[in-house]
Amino acid sequence: MSTTRPRAVFTGIGVLTPIGLGIENFWPALLAGQSGVKPIQSFDASGLPIRIGGEIRNFDAKEYIDKKERKSLKVMARPIQMGVGCTTLALRDAKLEPSKLDPTRFGIDFGAGLIASELDELGPACVVSANGVPGHVDLQKWGEHGIPAMPPLWLLKYLPNMPACHVSILHNAQGPSNTITESDVAALLAIGEATAIIARGQADVMLTGATDSKINPLSMTRLSLFQPISQQNDRPDRACRPFDRQRDGLVPGEGTGILVLEELEHALKRGARIYSEVVGFGAAFDLKRNGDGLARAITTALRKAGIGPEQIDHVNAQGFSTRRDDSWEARGLWKVFGNTQPGVPVFAGKSYFGSL
Repeated sequence: MSTTRPRAVFTGIGVLTPIGLGIENFWPALLAGQSGVKPIQSFDASGLPIRIGGEIRNFDAKEYIDKKERKSLKVMARPIQMGVGCTTLALRDAKLEPSKLDPTRFGIDFGAGLIASELDELGPACVVSANGVPGHVDLQKWGEHGIPAMPPLWLLKYLPNMPACHVSILHNAQGPSNTITESDVAALLAIGEATAIIARGQADVMLTGATDSKINPLSMTRLSLFQPISQQNDRPDRACRPFDRQRDGLVPGEGTGILVLEELEHALKRGARIYSEVVGFGAAFDLKRNGDGLARAITTALRKAGIGPEQIDHVNAQGFSTRRDDSWEARGLWKVFGNTQPGVPVFAGKSYFGSL
């Protein structure tokens, strides 16, 4: 019996971003340094401290879903619609037909954010639950009058695991399934887990990646209250500036990235185009925000891949564009790559499409 562990390779890419829908539009825009951060158009943001963001302006979910399935769109919040649509792009790019797969070995591992409700659905319930005191909600009124005022399927429209649920139903994916809600690192953790699932021999194909939208009145209000946000409303294309001395806070964005992760022999057998192989993954917790956790995660990934820091050609950084977060991330990167010659190029994509 072979002791070689199955290898996981990427064979399909789907992206929906503020600078392009589909890899054929996204990649040239990224290479050209095109910014997708602009004044918000989908709602009136004039009353918010931040009025700019990485907003997708031309996405229509109907274009990505078969006509017979479109009735399900009414119970999908925007991030869910983007997740479902982006999966179509990834499968199309991989030239993979789900109907030809063993459904029990076809799985999903997605990352997702906290999906914010639309005001027209949550607002009436909040109004009838108020007790006349600004900023206060009467929980008894909420139970007696607020909840009945909400749409019956409200909860199913906004649960973070619903992107994976809808995708699994639409494409008959009956294999391993999970959703990770760890904010901006959810996609990486999902990819790592999907890779492990294939390495354990539990699946031949995994759909992995993440979907999120912070372009929402409630999401942007929450960010304004609890996160350092950029004040550069008059200079949207320069507002998000990771690692820059003049950075002053994050910029909200929205987008989806879905990858087809496939067991190597399965991909070769069907003649698939292979973009790359996942050869190492690491994760760690950085409690003190001093870079130690990030350095451990990188070192773990390098060790599993059997390579050293000097063999890395590119680092794709988080780059929130906040004073604190960029500082500790830079320290973590320096602890691993600081002494490599020549230096390793670091890229931070949030400057083009905001924090997703």
